[in-house]
Amino acid sequence: MQTDTQNPTPDQTFTALPLNAALQRALEVLGYTRMTPIQAQSLPPMLDGRDVIGEAPTGSGKTAAYALGLLSRIDPAQARTQALVLCPTRELADQVAREIRALARFIPNIKLTVLSGGIVKRPQLASLEHEPHIVVGMAGRVLEHLDSGALKLDALKVLVLDEADRMLGADFAAECRSIVEHAPRERQTLFFSATFADAVRGLSRQLQRKPVEIKVESDGRQIRQLFFEVSPRRRSDALAHLLSTYRPASALVFCFTRNDAKDLEAELAQRGYAVLGLHGHIDQRERDEVLVRFANGSCRVLVATDVAARGLDIKDLAAVLSYELPEDPDQHVHRIGRTGRAGKTGLALNLYTADEAERVRAIEARLNIEATIESLPGTLSPDRPLQPEVVTLCVDAGRRDKLRPGDLLGALTGDIGLVKEAVGKISSFDTRTYFAIDRKHAARVLQRLREVKIKGRKYRVREIG
Repeated sequence: MQTDTQNPTPDQTFTALPLNAALQRALEVLGYTRMTPIQAQSLPPMLDGRDVIGEAPTGSGKTAAYALGLLSRIDPAQARTQALVLCPTRELADQVAREIRALARFIPNIKLTVLSGGIVKRPQLASLEHEPHIVVGMAGRVLEHLDSGALKLDALKVLVLDEADRMLGADFAAECRSIVEHAPRERQTLFFSATFADAVRGLSRQLQRKPVEIKVESDGRQIRQLFFEVSPRRRSDALAHLLSTYRPASALVFCFTRNDAKDLEAELAQRGYAVLGLHGHIDQRERDEVLVRFANGSCRVLVATDVAARGLDIKDLAAVLSYELPEDPDQHVHRIGRTGRAGKTGLALNLYTADEAERVRAIEARLNIEATIESLPGTLSPDRPLQPEVVTLCVDAGRRDKLRPGDLLGALTGDIGLVKEAVGKISSFDTRTYFAIDRKHAARVLQRLREVKIKGRKYRVREIG
């Protein structure tokens, strides 16, 4: 392997790269000018056709890097599947697909299909009747379509494993290997993640050809980390104390197990916190609604397991809290990487017991830091939950109904008379559209939306919290 850890000059721009005019135009429209370190170091070898292992913190621009790499190799005139991106979760697959589509906006006739589990196959099969140029999906569902013959990879040029350490871990390794068997040997294979275990590097020797290994270290300056020793019986009280003391606008709380997450969610809700849970006991529709509510601010606290939260892209996350420290320090890196993104300051608050002190030392060694240990007071502060300022409403129509976010925004600012600033994030799904609205306007907006027509139709509208 070739390793490159040299940081690029801060003024390195995308125009210095041999990208085609369509990609350069998309970058200009999106406002992408200066490359991040992982982009500056990984794009040249990717554009040369080299295999790459890219390790960089969450939120550092890895997706845009490999998206530009694979789009530069797509031939739109060849109606065959030429690129495949494998992701561990549906949310990450959707996020990756959005970013690739944004960068491909000026490339004519590019078709991208998302193949994720947890949803019906029929629309996916219909999409595969005419081969997409790019497939983004989860390994299990991709393999099902390969085995059935609905998807073919004989023209594949680029294979990407996002969150590659997890894709090559116990959960997905067998499926990924089976997928590789369907792919041509002459292909470009790209691994990207925030961390890589030695075992993953060993597997790369079997799946990649002389990969260029690039590692971009985080200096940690944008994330303030604090560690609090606590007795096991005071753990939940200590967590509530931290939420009430620091009062983050949004907080992602990590637990080990789904039962821990469910119990903590119930306890925090009882104490008055605007909290939701993300774990294996909720279906895909409920999961979508949980993430929408948390992203738009109608829920302040999200309690999740590491598996459920892996691959989430939550913008402007104020704080990450570890209800208990993970045994693997790499997992801690993934947790704290959710906050302090895009140059903003983040906060990571970590609880541990005396028996877990060794985990603090492992984190210190992994991040090359000296942990800041803070003491909890003998009497913990009373609950002071931070309440949401917005409410999430749901319109029971979406992309399949040809209802676009702009149509909904037009009705809200036109017929209903809201100023644009009163409307928060609009999230569109196949059969539903969610949007955030200032709490003081919610009742009136809900009533009026049930009365007005949007594109000549009335839709069912409800509040989900």
